[in-house]
Amino acid sequence: MKFSYKLKSILGAVLVLLASSCEDYLDVNENPNNPQDAPISGLMTNVTYQSALNVFAVGDITSNYVQYLASPNPASSSDTMEPVSYSGTWFDLYNVMTDLYVMIGKAEESGAGHYLGASQILMALNLGMAVDIFGDIPFSESFSFETVTPVYDSDEQLYGSVIDYLDEGIQNLQGETTISIGADDFIYNGDIDKWMAFAYMLKSRYMIHMKGGAGYNASEVLTAVDNAFQSNADNAQVFFFEQSFNPWADVAIDNANLFLGGWISEQFIQALDGTSYPTVDPRLKLMVGTTDDGEFIGTVNGAGRGNAPEQGARSTLVEDQYYTTITSPLLIGTFAEQKFIEAEAAFDTDKGRAYQAYLDGITAHMTMLSVPQVEMDAYMADPSVSMGVGAFTMADIFKEKYVALFLHPETWNDARRFDYAYRNMSVPENLNPDLNGQFIRRLAYPDSEKSRNGNNVPDVSLLDRIFWDAN
Repeated sequence: MKFSYKLKSILGAVLVLLASSCEDYLDVNENPNNPQDAPISGLMTNVTYQSALNVFAVGDITSNYVQYLASPNPASSSDTMEPVSYSGTWFDLYNVMTDLYVMIGKAEESGAGHYLGASQILMALNLGMAVDIFGDIPFSESFSFETVTPVYDSDEQLYGSVIDYLDEGIQNLQGETTISIGADDFIYNGDIDKWMAFAYMLKSRYMIHMKGGAGYNASEVLTAVDNAFQSNADNAQVFFFEQSFNPWADVAIDNANLFLGGWISEQFIQALDGTSYPTVDPRLKLMVGTTDDGEFIGTVNGAGRGNAPEQGARSTLVEDQYYTTITSPLLIGTFAEQKFIEAEAAFDTDKGRAYQAYLDGITAHMTMLSVPQVEMDAYMADPSVSMGVGAFTMADIFKEKYVALFLHPETWNDARRFDYAYRNMSVPENLNPDLNGQFIRRLAYPDSEKSRNGNNVPDVSLLDRIFWDAN
């Protein structure tokens, strides 16, 4: 995208943020009979931009749980899996879903079928993210302003709604529209074919979560994959520019200025440096920084900096890499992720297809990071990577997907489905004793929700599983 387009679009997003159509159901002081109005194009700018920020917000939480990141402070709640109240993330998800609810209504009233389809796809994305981290949540009664204490819908029921939104979105994108999407779309700039591919990609993501359950159908996942992304050029992402930094770049910049964040877990370093797996991954130097001595040294989750009090003694996110340049995109869904979904879905019935998809997923991610061809070829030729169809395992898929989805919240879904079985991954030091030596399985409900809607908030522990995690 050109800078001028991004500047106009981001300014539009700021204006929409200052005059949003309505707030989420928890903002009880807002008069529901006199909501401020916003044009559908302004809503489109807002929901595409804010949906990407929600991916960041959830990934910022879950990156410690999957040991991409580690806190430099010992026994930090983000590392030790304490029941933290993530009210801000809860509000962010609901604010976007509220705007999407309004946008869906406006699109239906005006016959704007393409806006309707895109808003339904983004509703599926935000609803799916909310269910994946919290489980049961309010939804069916959340946007009508008839109650400020909405009931909680079951996570399994809401997953049905996610798939329904995607199917309806695809159908509406294929139909007629009175208004065309254009520069107000932060993700695809109005490219409807890419929106449809994105919907199918998301459909494959949410269906693969249910693998092992009664409603899972591998052939349906593969059908969705066949209609989804064809290359990295289809990736769902939002770009930033010099006046509005990529938030991971902000983390790296803050760390450089001694506002500590973005320290890299020892687990992630050792997964790529030849310690946990046989070969050194050339992506490591393109994803994280070295110490002041030019080494890759991670921080042990839960232990903090230990005997290395200076920040330069541990690897961190640093500026100007693929994920941390101020103009870098926030990745919502990628071709690499889709190839690993294909590999998992095909594994039991067509192992040859699964193996090729696995190799294609690695290649897609390396290409995205601009790994030099000679280094890519050397990595792909290593027998621990290209082991052949006969020796190929499901663990190989999950390991490479773990690398390719760096900082993305989808990895926590994978970790729970894979029962955290990545090689050498262990619970953090100073683990929350209520977890009985086990990994966290869900987030606690926010304190704000308990105080405002306490009679409806389910009584759960951090070990209670989301429905698809019980498979």
